[in-house]
Amino acid sequence: MVDSRSTDRTAQVARAAGAEVVSQDAMTRGLPRLAGKGDALWAGLAAAEGDVVAFVDADLREFRPHFVTGLLGPLLTDPGVQFVKGFYHRPLVGATSVEPDGGGRVTELMARPLLNLFWPELAGFVQPLAGEYAGRREVLERVPFVTGYGVETAMLIDLLELVGLDALAQVDLGERKHRHQDTAALGRMSAQIMLTAWSRLQRRGWAAPGVAPTALLTQFRRGGSEALPNLDREIVVSDVSVQERPPLAQMRQRLPRRRVAAA
Repeated sequence: MVDSRSTDRTAQVARAAGAEVVSQDAMTRGLPRLAGKGDALWAGLAAAEGDVVAFVDADLREFRPHFVTGLLGPLLTDPGVQFVKGFYHRPLVGATSVEPDGGGRVTELMARPLLNLFWPELAGFVQPLAGEYAGRREVLERVPFVTGYGVETAMLIDLLELVGLDALAQVDLGERKHRHQDTAALGRMSAQIMLTAWSRLQRRGWAAPGVAPTALLTQFRRGGSEALPNLDREIVVSDVSVQERPPLAQMRQRLPRRRVAAA
């Protein structure tokens, strides 16, 4: 497990359960400090030692072993498969009701239309933003890892260009339950995915080169407080910029030894 600067007892609980915990900061020591999920995944790949590597989000509820074995199956049985993406039903649990497939809001409202428009080869992926996937180490080490919520989008696009669609697979993992974020947080997530897609469009020459889109997202939330009781709307500006770790294969000589970092 990668400890991504947690402030609760995540690392201690994981160790008590028998997991080996690796510090994100230890594995990236001496490199520019980055934040977000993508950097934690990059650190995890640097720490792992197997020929195949599986990534699973840590906030899953009712976790079952098939989340791992299902992802590894195609890699172990078909040498032509280089990367496997999970998909599942994602119930959206509300205060009074449950939508059986209402959990993929960013996927359906933004990511799927975006991929269909520019990368129609990826239209067949049921859950392009799924946090559960696995791949062969030698392939994963050849793609960059984008920070924040752009990591899954970048990985799919980059792997499509690197190994081709026939080397990408997906498996049905049943149902996935996890915590849900509010609408404003989903907006910030969407903005990071759009910035990630823009960078890939620029690399292909499909977007104006040298044009840097703004990474500041303006949102509005309900105002009102004891000091300003009549304030109806509050303006909130968030930095949604994304950065990248270069492919791990280019950085191996600059990384600390895994066992020293884990200790």
